[in-house]
Formats: sequence, C-alpha cells, structure tokens
Amino acid sequence: MQTPATLMRGGTSKCWLFDHRDVPDDRVRLEDLLIELFGAEDPRQLDGVGGGTSVTSKAAVVMPSADPDVDVEFLFAQVAIGAHQVEWGSNCGNCATAVALWAVDNLGLSRGKARTEVRMRNVNTNAVIHARVATPSASSPARFDSVSVPGVRGTGTAVDLAFVDPAGSTTGSLWPTGKHQESIVVDGIRIDISMADAGAQVALVRADSLGVSAAATEEQLQQYVPILRHIRARAAVAMGLATSVDTAPNAIPKVGLVGPAVPYRTTLGEDVDAADYDISVRMLSMNAPHPTIGLTSAVAVALAARSGDSTVGVAGAATPGHFAVTIGTLGGRLRCAVETAGGHDRVLLQRAARRIAESTLYSRDRLSA
Repeated sequence: MQTPATLMRGGTSKCWLFDHRDVPDDRVRLEDLLIELFGAEDPRQLDGVGGGTSVTSKAAVVMPSADPDVDVEFLFAQVAIGAHQVEWGSNCGNCATAVALWAVDNLGLSRGKARTEVRMRNVNTNAVIHARVATPSASSPARFDSVSVPGVRGTGTAVDLAFVDPAGSTTGSLWPTGKHQESIVVDGIRIDISMADAGAQVALVRADSLGVSAAATEEQLQQYVPILRHIRARAAVAMGLATSVDTAPNAIPKVGLVGPAVPYRTTLGEDVDAADYDISVRMLSMNAPHPTIGLTSAVAVALAARSGDSTVGVAGAATPGHFAVTIGTLGGRLRCAVETAGGHDRVLLQRAARRIAESTLYSRDRLSA
C-alpha cells in the first residue's frame, strides 16, 4: 500500500501531513495505518518514518473546511513510541504551524499578498487558530525563509499564530477544577498545582514542591518523570479527562514544572540571564522531557500567568488589553502575548515552518478491515 505524505517542520516539531483524501476516514483504520507507517511498536521506530521522540512522532490529516469562517481543519495524531497506540486527545500548535504553510501551498490560499491568513480548526479539541504565513507576492517575490525559533538551529518560513479564545476549549473552563491553585498528595509528597485548560489541558506543578529547580537540566528533569506521570494521572481524573488513574492517557494533561526565572544554559549551549525571561517551565511530552514547550502548553501558561494567582505566580507585563510573558524552556525563550478586545482573547506566538520532503510511504497490507 502506498500513501502520499509531506514531512514538515513546524516550530520545534516534525510532523507528517496527509491529505484527507489519501487516508482512511475510519479512525480505527487510520490509527492502524499510522502505527504501521511510523513503526510505532518499535521503541526506536526503526521500521517506519517516526523519529523515535515525542516531537518527531506526530501526524496531521488536513482537509478543507465546510465552515465559511474556517479555511482548513486538521486532525492531530500523537503516535506512540514502542506501543500499538495513537493519542487523539490533544492539539499541537507546532504542527498547526506546518499545517498553515502546507495549506497555503496545497490548497491555493495565497491571495498575492506578502502575508496570507489561514483560519484553522483543530478537530481534536475544536480549537480555532489563525495563522499569518509569509507568502511570495508581487512586492516580495521570494518567500522569507530566514526565520528561526529557539530550540532549532535551522530556519523556515515565518508563521505567526493566534489562538482564538482558547480558554476551556476542551473542558469548558480555564480552571476545570474550579480552583486556580490547589495542593494534592502524590506518592506521599504534597505538591502545589494549577490545572488549566487553554490551548492544551495542563498540570503546572510548583517546582519547589518537589525540591527541584524549574530551570532543571534535561538530565535532572528525567529523574522526576515517574512522579510527574503519577501527577498527570491524578490531574487527568480531577480535570474530567479520565475516569481513573489507570485509564489516564499519556498525552493529557500536559504536565510540567514552573518556577521563577534564574540564569541557565539551553540545550544548544546558549546562556540565558534571569532578566531575559519571566517564568521557568520544564514540560513533559508524553513520557520524556520536552526539548522546549508545546505551543498549546505555552498558551495555557500565558493565561495562567495573567491570572496572577496560579502556581506560575506573578509574572509578565500587563497594559490595558495586552499581556505578555516570556517563558524560559530547555531549548530557549518563547514570548507569548495575550490581546483582549470585546471580551475575546487572542494568544499570539511567532513561529516558523519548513517543507522537508514530499514522499510516498509504503506499508504492509495488514490494516483493519
């Protein structure tokens, strides 16, 4: 069996994009196909196109939208590593960056201007994301491909994202438990945690609750993966995302450590001063340290920071109708801005995307009937 696909980098993730006409409509058959194509059951995904890490084991199925207010819809898939499984419960802002560029090129959305707006809806969470993609035009015939983002050494096409009214997109509330901050006991340890739903469902743990710096290195964070997984399972139940800790998914809520800004060195060897950012954040992606932060998680962190009374604490800068916060991650800094007008929020992030390959993927003919 042969399946056309496009490999793209969006922000700090790599994602295989599929035209919806080229893959099964049935979710079970689609899941089987992705598991086969990615080689998901292999712990290194050696028998497929997966990259063997959570940020390189992603897919999106893209389709034009029948909604006049939306240009394109996409179904996001987080393909497991070393398991026969695909997580369908979350969105990926980095892959949305790639979807926007793909849609401009493949769906003929360019209108001859230097920037093309792409209105997207994520099918998994019903989140609405607007993108502005740098596009060749009469006044600017060459695409601007020199934009970089923290955590990646390469460059790509500028894609600015706006998450539209992201609060409560899955659970119906920014604070699904009704509390901005609370204490729970996990593995005999009392921790301070904020559980929020905006862009992604997140569980933000005060790092000092676990006796670790929120600017921990990847190696230090790895030691806390087991308890962070247990915290995630407890949070999934509290947020209504699972009926029990035993059925809690590996993908949601996104769990991580938060704390004050301190000097640190990124994974790319760059020194960052405490004065250069507002919040230290170290997230997990599935069951491993995230090399930076998922954009949907960053959206939630930004809105939690704006509240001023979550585990994030008081951080960022506010003016009427505008709030901005800079997050320090393993890979570098990410700035998030929140604009409010007419009772509506837009969370803004600057990203970049790049088309890497147009491919034909081969799979064994053993999919579900």
